[in-house]
Amino acid sequence: MDEVLSQAEIDLLLNALTSGEITAEEISKEKEADKIKHYDFKRPNKFSKEQLRTLHLIYDNFSRLVSNFLSAYLRSNIQIKLATVEQLTYEDFILSVPTPTLLTVFNQEPLPGSAVFETNSGFIFPIIDLLFGGPGLMPKKVRDLTDIEVGVLKNLYNKLLENITIVWSDIYELKPSIQALETNPQLNQIISPNETVVVITLSTNINKSPGLINICMPFMHLEPVLSKLTAKHWFASMAEGKVDVLKEIIRNNLKDANVELTALVGQTTITVRDFLNLQIGDVIALDNKVGEDMLLMVEGCPKFKTQAGIVGNKMAVQVMAYTAKGA
Repeated sequence: MDEVLSQAEIDLLLNALTSGEITAEEISKEKEADKIKHYDFKRPNKFSKEQLRTLHLIYDNFSRLVSNFLSAYLRSNIQIKLATVEQLTYEDFILSVPTPTLLTVFNQEPLPGSAVFETNSGFIFPIIDLLFGGPGLMPKKVRDLTDIEVGVLKNLYNKLLENITIVWSDIYELKPSIQALETNPQLNQIISPNETVVVITLSTNINKSPGLINICMPFMHLEPVLSKLTAKHWFASMAEGKVDVLKEIIRNNLKDANVELTALVGQTTITVRDFLNLQIGDVIALDNKVGEDMLLMVEGCPKFKTQAGIVGNKMAVQVMAYTAKGA
């Protein structure tokens, strides 16, 4: 974009030309110098801007899916948002990773090579606390992970990586699977340090504890699908099966949602005096007659007509019909 000069700057420039302090040739040389950009041949930019934008769209969807999944799975408010998508060398990525952390090396068949799913302590420890029944708080002192904790996180990360299949389904059919887990970044050398990688960074917030998730994918790992990483291809393929994919995503998320069910035996109205004088053995007449259907409330809203019964040694209700009463 051309720079727009203010009237004061124009006046100063004209005065300098008139007084001979600056010549037209010098102005021309300055403009040419502004067009020159430095390029480091040791660290070439292998991913185009359009490819990075498409990856931004893909993993923006991934962040929303993972956020919804973890919130339902752990019954807590977990916020995950896409922060950045950038290319750098693998060495720069490893040097930026804090210790302790958890590096999950995974492949995405049929793509060659491996990728890295890195989660730092700000994400790991609140998740571990929630998995073991805690409120999801960050410990006062960061420590190394135990073998049991790594094993539990591996099972959870398998579920998280399943969402990659969903967000890539419009472009390419991928099947992620975990190969190894490592807590020391310096011991993880899956590719050459000078190899170009794309790093997708997701910011996390669990009970006001900020954290980061990094997904690192080498250029040679994504090379077979680079031609498909264009906005035109992504939106065109999305339009074909978008409705079915979204239905499946919503259906899967609803399966993990918890709802409160309450069987309403009946209702009645009594005075405060009668309520205060209630004694053991007193009988309160309800508006429901014996044998009449009871209402089953879903999150406080009447949805089903039921009949009372017993299953084993527990009281239960059998759903008889659907009702829109009170909806």
